[in-house]
Order: sequence, then structure tokens, then C-alpha cells
Amino acid sequence: MSEPIPPLDDATLEFAERVFDAARQGDAAQLKLWLENGLPATLRNAKGDSLIMLASYYGHAEAAKVLLQHGADAQQVNGRGQTPLAGAAFKGDAEMTRLLLDNGAQVDGPSPDGRTPLMFAAMFNRTDIVNLLLERGACIGQADHQGTTALTCAKAMNAHDAVALLEQRLAA
Repeated sequence: MSEPIPPLDDATLEFAERVFDAARQGDAAQLKLWLENGLPATLRNAKGDSLIMLASYYGHAEAAKVLLQHGADAQQVNGRGQTPLAGAAFKGDAEMTRLLLDNGAQVDGPSPDGRTPLMFAAMFNRTDIVNLLLERGACIGQADHQGTTALTCAKAMNAHDAVALLEQRLAA
């Protein structure tokens, strides 16, 4: 039988907060130093957000590169089942989307409700991300658990450019 894990002291909790702040703020140099000294690249906070999720969501490509080079998982979901790629698609960050796809993120990796990064990009009219995801093999007709596709998401949000793009791709 294993021993119970003792509660963390204030210094450890403060350090953990600094680590997650570094990911949020994109402090690639500090993250690299910590990672080279044994910090796990897959570390997650109480909400289930990994360091790569935070760096990705806040658009810090250099920090994300450092994390990926040290073993971060581009497909690691947070406590709500969201992927870093879905966050990058939602934010409209093409550089981050490319980086994550180049490092193992699943182009159609769904959230718990079945929504894909393509659906998030389409609903927020991120046509550059829609194009990128389709070029990388995203399934244009994939539906979530309610039967909603990227096109119906775009229509529901009045994302006119994404609607036109998706309709054009479907007609081709």
C-alpha cells in the first residue's frame, strides 16, 4: 500500500503558479530551463490545462515549440476535453495551428461534444484556418453529436466567408 501524498507547501505551490504563468505569457527561455532540469512537459494544472494548451491558446509559438521539443503532447486534452488545436483554431492562430499539426495534433480530433477544430474555425469565420485544416485532411462533412457540420456551424454564426468557402469546397 502506498503512502498518502503529503500536501504541497507554499513554495511548491508558488513555483507551480510561476510555471503555468510562464506558459500563459510565452516565456520560452524560462520554460526551456525548467524542462532541461526535469520539469515534465506534460504538467497540468487543477483545471486540466497542460502547458502546451496554455501556450497554444495564448498564441506563444516559441514557448509551444520548446514544450513540444521536450515531449509535450500536441493532442493532450484539458479537463473539458478540449485540444490545443481546437484552441488555436478558435483563436485564429495559423502559425500555432501549423505547429500543432506538424507535431502530432489530430486534424479532426473532436471535443467531448464531437466538435472538431474545423467546426471552431468555421463558426468564427477563420477562413485561413479552415483552408489549412482542409489542406491537412480535415473531413469537411464530419458532424458533432447533434449532427452539426462545419458548414452548419458557420451558417449558425453568420460566418459568411467561411460559409462561402465551405460551400465552394463541397461543390468541387
